[in-house]
Amino acid sequence: MSDILSQFIKDRRKLLGLTQPELADRAGVGLRFIREVEQGKDTVRLDKVNQVLSLFGHETGPIPIKRDPHE
Repeated sequence: MSDILSQFIKDRRKLLGLTQPELADRAGVGLRFIREVEQGKDTVRLDKVNQVLSLFGHETGPIPIKRDPHE
């Protein structure tokens, strides 16, 4: 998982004044999943990430890879 996405979720959670257990409950995912997401674990389920992001009015999507402009 990207550091940007992990930090986004953590920042939004804190902005709303939610604890990790509260976010997990509201998103319908486990506390362990929230902890792993916020720690940037590389192997997380995308459907569950979208469950969490939907609380913030967001979802994951394809983003172009930045390429070297000299290629």
